[in-house]
Amino acid sequence: MKNDDIEITLREALRNEVAAAAPRLEGLESRIVTELGDRVPRLRFIDWARGLLAPTRTGRIGQLALLGATAAVFLIVGTLITGDRGTAPTLTPTLTPAVASRASHEVLFVVPALDADRVAVVGDFNAWEETPLSDENDDGIWTASIPLSPGRYEYAFVIDGRWWGQDPSADEYVRTFGQYSSVRYVGGGGDGV
Repeated sequence: MKNDDIEITLREALRNEVAAAAPRLEGLESRIVTELGDRVPRLRFIDWARGLLAPTRTGRIGQLALLGATAAVFLIVGTLITGDRGTAPTLTPTLTPAVASRASHEVLFVVPALDADRVAVVGDFNAWEETPLSDENDDGIWTASIPLSPGRYEYAFVIDGRWWGQDPSADEYVRTFGQYSSVRYVGGGGDGV
């Protein structure tokens, strides 16, 4: 047999095979859609909780929603407990703009890095130069307290030479040049400092 004869024989066998299988393939797409159409993926509670606590934008929104709901519950319960007793006036210290601009706040930077050998924080407050964090009791929680004036600060952690820009305790995140950085507001009343 010549090569041309073998090729012709193979083509003919393939055509016959496809022709024999064609009736079984008819309506396959609609059968699959019908069978899969009623199936809805179920989200387990643990998956939902993991997503809520994840250091992503969606997780951050979930964390804020949970925090807001908790605050609302405490506010309602507190109102019901105190009744109509009234509240004592609250004294809030005010700083003049000249004093407020000079006031510095100790801002605590915390990052869990269990197997890290070296952790630092970089940001616009230190000209993006590394300020080392310490893990004094070797529990894997690295901390540094840095005095900052009121304002908005972008920062990230450097863990064993790798950039880690999504701090779960950040006020927001920004993405610049393909990398995430965290943002912290200091002295604005919402940062707890």
